[in-house]
Amino acid sequence: MSRDSLPGDPRFFQRLGPFSVQALAEAADAEIVGNGDALRPLKGVAPLQSATAEEVSFLDNRRYLPLLAETRAGAVILGSAFQDKLPPGCVGLVAKTPYLAWARVAALFHPVAPARPGIHPSAIIAENAVIAPDAEIGPLAVIGDRVTIGAGTAIGSHVAIGDGVSIGARCRIGSHASVSHSLIGDRVALYPGVRLGQDGFGFAVGPAGFETVPQLGRVVIGDDVEIGANATIDRGSMRDTVIGAGTRIDNLVQIGHNAQLGRCCIVVSQAGISGSTELGDFVTIAAQAGLIGHIKIGDKARIGAQCGVMSDVDAGADVIGSPAMPFREFFRNVAFLRKMAKRPEKDDS
Repeated sequence: MSRDSLPGDPRFFQRLGPFSVQALAEAADAEIVGNGDALRPLKGVAPLQSATAEEVSFLDNRRYLPLLAETRAGAVILGSAFQDKLPPGCVGLVAKTPYLAWARVAALFHPVAPARPGIHPSAIIAENAVIAPDAEIGPLAVIGDRVTIGAGTAIGSHVAIGDGVSIGARCRIGSHASVSHSLIGDRVALYPGVRLGQDGFGFAVGPAGFETVPQLGRVVIGDDVEIGANATIDRGSMRDTVIGAGTRIDNLVQIGHNAQLGRCCIVVSQAGISGSTELGDFVTIAAQAGLIGHIKIGDKARIGAQCGVMSDVDAGADVIGSPAMPFREFFRNVAFLRKMAKRPEKDDS
């Protein structure tokens, strides 16, 4: 791998450091092992195969053990099962959860850029908007009447914030996002193109055709939520659409009006959640899954990719297929169908 293609290209990412191995161990909650220099200053992160003695790397998969044997990294974050494989001169940072440790170390070198206080001259700000002095308002952003924006929040270019919206502290709103009818907590990230708070898909059938039903609810976003690029979340019709604290929503996800998501849910790309569906805490919805409206998904349930969920799912259940069914039942059905397909046809003559 070329050094030019390594993580943390300075054209796009700020870099802090160097940090000593000891400082990295403290940040990662890791134990220092091996016979390398624990006081060595390290300047960045890199893959095993290209890291130098001034960089820290990461291993959490047995299939990459051959790369560990050949690495020149100054330190490697890894699990206890692999620490005896460290090459001479390499310091090990042994962690119970190596991937979490890696995230913390990478964030130490490359933290999220803070807001740059100030309002760009091309931004349009309503007179009654209340914006924290250290917030950042980017070029051509439009901030509506009675909007409140908290300390350290960064609003990107071409963002449209509708009247009455409340945005908490240290949020990041990506370029071209639009937000209306929403109350947003602290440390929330909306990636570029997010559409938050638009009308839900609600209409009645009249003698002359469809008549739109007023959507009178809001979108309420808890703290520490991330919503991926071009995701859409409709405001409620009568009650609020709610996204629980810590939830992660991938790009291109659609969430309908009145949906209720619990804490720390995961919704993966192109999944769709219909109106008034309720998710418990720590629910996972895999890519391209579709959930009909007015159903309940229990805590820690997992919905497989391309799953069609048409009824309630119990807490802790794993379902797949369309219509959704438990994993074991689904694969038992698949095996039965394959077996039937291999049977020779009977000769009725």
